[in-house]
Amino acid sequence: MSPSAGSASKLRGPQETALLLPVPGAERAVAEHRRRLDSAAADGIPAHLTVLHPFVPLDALRAQDHDRLEALFADEPPISYAGRRTGWFGGQVLYLALDDASPVRRLTEQVVAAFPDHPPYGGAIPLEDVMPHLTIGHDRPLSELLAAEHAVAAHLPVEDRLDHVELWSGPALAGRTSPKPWRHVRSYRLGTR
Repeated sequence: MSPSAGSASKLRGPQETALLLPVPGAERAVAEHRRRLDSAAADGIPAHLTVLHPFVPLDALRAQDHDRLEALFADEPPISYAGRRTGWFGGQVLYLALDDASPVRRLTEQVVAAFPDHPPYGGAIPLEDVMPHLTIGHDRPLSELLAAEHAVAAHLPVEDRLDHVELWSGPALAGRTSPKPWRHVRSYRLGTR
């Protein structure tokens, strides 16, 4: 890293990363609601399923880490995504549920096995309790989340073929009160071997 790159990194603060499965086929159903109700959308992150967050900080990722991820994802087939219903975590998080979450769960388990120092959600949720989902909204008034749920239901089912995992990076999410843009860094194809 050049001295100027290191200085820029210090100015923008620590850069978290996340491994995400983008779900473009869900955008017509959820985009409008995510813009209002999901802080990740305000940060510029598209509709997605989280494979792992937080992941290795951007400045700490090495070429061999990318090689390991490429090999890991190349061995996994593309995922057929189907979402026919919404779900809730308490009354705070509205999400689009997957008919079969096991392929996404398997990706998460494999990444955690390869990078054991980076458990899902910083270890706040045990790996066996992680439920892959597509967040529509969170931490908003219940009436707004219920209205979004009703509107999204009119666009279901959502189906898509997910053929790559994306690495995204941006400012730390914890403790923020305003949107901070995240950016797509790199993609890893599924099922190339």
